Amino acid sequence: MNKVLVLLFFSSVIFSQEKIDSILKPKIDTLYIAKDSIKEPAQKEFFTDDDLRLIDSLLVSQKFNSALIDTLEYVIDDKDIIGNTSQLLTTDLMKIRLANLNDKTPFNLAFNPALEKVINGYLKYRKKYYPALMAKAKYYFPIFEQYLDQYDIPLEMKYLAIVESALKPKARSRVGASGLWQFMYGTGKQFNLKVSSYVDERYNPIKSTIAACKYLSQLYTIFGDWDLALAAYNSGPGNVRKAIKRSGGYRNYWNIRPYLPRETAGYVPAFYATMYIFEYASAYKIYSELPQLFAFQTDTIHIKRTISFDQISETINVDEQVLSFLNPSYKLDIIPYVKNRDYTLRLPSNKVIDFLDKEKELYALADADDAKREKPLPKYFEMDKRIRYKVRSGDYLGKIANRFGVRVSSIKRWNGLKSSKLKIGQRLYIYPKKIQ
Repeated sequence: MNKVLVLLFFSSVIFSQEKIDSILKPKIDTLYIAKDSIKEPAQKEFFTDDDLRLIDSLLVSQKFNSALIDTLEYVIDDKDIIGNTSQLLTTDLMKIRLANLNDKTPFNLAFNPALEKVINGYLKYRKKYYPALMAKAKYYFPIFEQYLDQYDIPLEMKYLAIVESALKPKARSRVGASGLWQFMYGTGKQFNLKVSSYVDERYNPIKSTIAACKYLSQLYTIFGDWDLALAAYNSGPGNVRKAIKRSGGYRNYWNIRPYLPRETAGYVPAFYATMYIFEYASAYKIYSELPQLFAFQTDTIHIKRTISFDQISETINVDEQVLSFLNPSYKLDIIPYVKNRDYTLRLPSNKVIDFLDKEKELYALADADDAKREKPLPKYFEMDKRIRYKVRSGDYLGKIANRFGVRVSSIKRWNGLKSSKLKIGQRLYIYPKKIQ
């Protein structure tokens, strides 16, 4: 093991939280005093070499420099930041509005020409998408705000879920990031989001929001700045630390932006632009569609046996699409009953009494369906263990992927493979999705 890494690991153990706070707090205080100033020479040494070494030790102690961190794609990408974009409002008016937002948030929303291009681009090319997004937000934002407040995170962080997933609870990126907050499998596991043959808790709006709050809190502990925490959420804190170092020690996002991965360079402006448009939607005659449901119009029920969405729909006359919307974490449209697992059914509040009245009837229907079923339901098992597979004669990636119920691209990503060639005896790390 690299001697520096060993040293950093032990330094992270030695540092108490009080010690970390004593070093970082004065610098965090300085950060907010000079929030709106960019590239002033006096700020250049904001992070000293000692500070960067401390950040390194925190990254190691939190395991943020591991292969679990992936550079994620975000749904509302930032192609409009390059090139000419026609103005939909004057620069002076945008400066005033951004300054008003900047005064109310801990984010650095000072005017920037690149941000102006993103906002104008979104308003010109994506305006038609916002009414539907705003309708979804009426359901999800109260859920997000409850936990953001609980973890002392700025409530404006709710807009991050729009940038990540466009508020689609079953969103999945090409690299496997899933859910409203786009967790990779390993990172989700790190924050106690379990995946089984029936359930993927990354798709659970409440559990994934709690995990995102914990992750963002830890990132803020490392950098002491919410803009940098946002950048680290996308690219991993290691890349942000490198960008700080390469910039000469700047800690303002816009100053380190040229040194970040290209995708992350557009990620934070996408967040700013989304916040701006939602906050000033009425000024652009953007109005929400009617939401399907509000969160306060729903309630949860504990079930007493495995049941399916179609059985629930047949018994209490609730649309299966509504069930899917309210219960996105159930991959097979089946709610498993597992001892010591808290799997619940979320229903519109006006259907809860119907469920309780017809609960025995529902379970009898499920029993009858099981009796008629030619093949039993898939066995429930957790997908939370990594195995080490030894390549045998005749193996190839497609064969191995099929054996464990995973994708070839996933195996290559888990093992850093650049080609599909394998050698007999080679060891592969795999997160299996089915029992052999």
